[in-house]
Amino acid sequence: MKGPALLFLSLLSLGCVTGQVSYTIPEEMAKGSLVGNIAHDLGLQTKRLASGKARIYTRGSDEYIELNRERGVLLVKERIDREALCKQTTPCALHFQIILENPMEFYTVTVQIADINDNAPTFEESQIEFKISESAITGAKFVLERAVDLDVGINDLKSYELKPTDNFALKIHSNADGNKNIEMVLQKPLDREKQEQISLVLTAVDGGEPQMSGTMMIVITVLDANDNAPVFTQSTYKATVTENSPKGTVVATVTATDADQGSNGKITYSITNTLDDVRKMFKIDKGSGEITLIGNIDFEESRIFQINVRASDEGGLTDSCKLIVDIQDVNDNKPEINIMSKSTVISEDAKLNTVVTMINIEDKDSGENGNVRCFIGENVPFILKTSTNNFYSLVTDSELDRERSSEYNITVSCSDEGVPSLSSSVTLTLQISDVNDNAPVFERSSYEAYIVENNTPGLSVFTVKARDADWNQNARVSYILEDSSVNGVPVSSYVSVSADSGVIHAVRSFDYEQIKDFHFRVKAQDGGSPPLSSNVTVKILIQDQNDNPPQVLYPVQTGGSLVAELVPRSADVGYLVTKVVAVDVDSGQNAWLSYKLQKATDRALFEVGSQNGEIRTIRQVTDKDAVKQRLTVIVEDNGQPSRSATVVVNVAVADSFPEVLSEFTDFTHDKEYNDNLTFYLVLALAVVSFLFITCVVVIISVKIYRWRQSRVLFHSNLPVIPYYPPRYSDTLGTGTLQHVYNYEVCRTTDSRKSDCKFGGAGSQNVLIMDPSSTGTMQRIQSEKSILDEPDSPLEVG
Repeated sequence: MKGPALLFLSLLSLGCVTGQVSYTIPEEMAKGSLVGNIAHDLGLQTKRLASGKARIYTRGSDEYIELNRERGVLLVKERIDREALCKQTTPCALHFQIILENPMEFYTVTVQIADINDNAPTFEESQIEFKISESAITGAKFVLERAVDLDVGINDLKSYELKPTDNFALKIHSNADGNKNIEMVLQKPLDREKQEQISLVLTAVDGGEPQMSGTMMIVITVLDANDNAPVFTQSTYKATVTENSPKGTVVATVTATDADQGSNGKITYSITNTLDDVRKMFKIDKGSGEITLIGNIDFEESRIFQINVRASDEGGLTDSCKLIVDIQDVNDNKPEINIMSKSTVISEDAKLNTVVTMINIEDKDSGENGNVRCFIGENVPFILKTSTNNFYSLVTDSELDRERSSEYNITVSCSDEGVPSLSSSVTLTLQISDVNDNAPVFERSSYEAYIVENNTPGLSVFTVKARDADWNQNARVSYILEDSSVNGVPVSSYVSVSADSGVIHAVRSFDYEQIKDFHFRVKAQDGGSPPLSSNVTVKILIQDQNDNPPQVLYPVQTGGSLVAELVPRSADVGYLVTKVVAVDVDSGQNAWLSYKLQKATDRALFEVGSQNGEIRTIRQVTDKDAVKQRLTVIVEDNGQPSRSATVVVNVAVADSFPEVLSEFTDFTHDKEYNDNLTFYLVLALAVVSFLFITCVVVIISVKIYRWRQSRVLFHSNLPVIPYYPPRYSDTLGTGTLQHVYNYEVCRTTDSRKSDCKFGGAGSQNVLIMDPSSTGTMQRIQSEKSILDEPDSPLEVG
């Protein structure tokens, strides 16, 4: 038979692609011969066989067919002998599966092996002998050994021929099972005296092309009369034996009788089976006809035996019968679990019904003993689906999550329905590969950190930490400072974030007095593709440090003038002289201020309130007290360490201005200041020469006017009123003022000779004295706040 024949192709879909294709080829084809174009017959492209790593899966160990992926064809791998493969079983076929991956598919292939006439009929023995009495009657039958032809169908044994046919003819009986019994029938009486020994040739011929034959020599010795042949009680006996029965088990007993007496009536039993395994499995007692078991009976190998028994008497007469032995199956085989194809790694984002493993189950038992059901353990996201008979697919049944379980050990258990039930199991280990499906999560919903001002740039403030439930690169977290601004300045100029560790560093030195807190956001991003991220708000609070000394707002001192507080000699105890006003730009206890009297001309006369900075008299002022009193007040904050500032307060104890002026004439005038002022004046006159004469006239007029006014003031008895800070009132009610007054003295470069002018009441009161003046003072009304004046010369501690 030339050329493979495609019989049928069917496709099923139960979680994976399946199909079936069948071919028929003759046996004894040369190695490498073409079986069929499997790619074309399955509707597959050749490159699919290569990409899917197509391979042949067989249950047995022998592989007679191989797959050529490049050509997409099936080829003969080993010489196939149908007789060795299937013996007398028809049809004879090879069954195997073709497995493909990515996606997983399998196809069932059946290759039927057609018989060719390559075996001639053969007899077990080349020569047999008969001893036949000359008294044998015509029609006596003599059973002959059947020939065996290993071929089947038309190539099997077809006919027999016996030569010569002078005394005997050949008679063939066809049995219901298709076998033929051969008998040699006596047609002409024998005459020992004429011919003591007869030689015949039995020829067996098959029906193949070319026709083949086999021969056996029959030698007949003619004996004296034995006119009765043995006769079996039944032509066919039946018995049943359970597989795995022990050796020595009695299967059955056959019985034959012979009407003759003596040696002619003595019967001998024998098994006449030739080429099969009957003689290896059974034996018969020659005298009793008892048939016993001598081999191991396996239902899975042979389910029925036919034993041919012959009874012979001493005279050479024979009879035959057959014993049919049915083998009963017992549940002695566990289900066999064969892994056809499997995946060891599956992605956690695999879709439902993704095929993970393909399994073939086989139980060699029959009936209920061969019915197998399989199952897997609970609480796993997989199920077993039956695709075709005895084939199972392990598929995903729910979503996978590597973060919940990164590995599954799936035990597949299969049990049959026998009694007792037999089972087997196999454990599959499946790794779940990670995908980037989890964003980093910060340990807190928000962060708050503190940093002390005046820090060193680059100082580590604190660390943000985020965790990613994914694995490997997908769990690698990087930290990024999101773009934002603080007071119009990019936040990156304030802080930086380490991309690997999440450590936040201060980029600059912070000043609590400029910024007290600020917010920004940090993003945590993983290394997946595409990356996932989350962010968190971070609040930085600047902690105050005692880095600013107190600032004295009042009394204000200038380089060229001296502020003096006037105390009348009639002042009582507790008289409010003035109040030292100071502030500290720090906060908290660093801004708590206390006042102390550091130095004083007369410590017994004045005291300073430690909390409010008020300078009051502590005794009655007397005439003996000096007019000029100099007090040094120190202002300290409550920081650690504390910082301080000092201020000099000049107090004039007097009832009239002349008395005061006479005491302050010894102060040295700042000549450098006047020289500079004169220099700029001369320079201005040189540049603007055409204004010079006008300036001289104006100056002379002003001087004459001031001289007249000073003369009027000098002869008046106007009181000198002490100065109080802005918005200050005498809280104790012991001072001399219930209203707020202010007096300012303004000078020119020649003010040492000028008169003093006083404005009307209505603002604060301050007395400014020029140490170089000759006793003249001037008072001018001013509404300026003391906070708008230039800074006083202070001693800072």
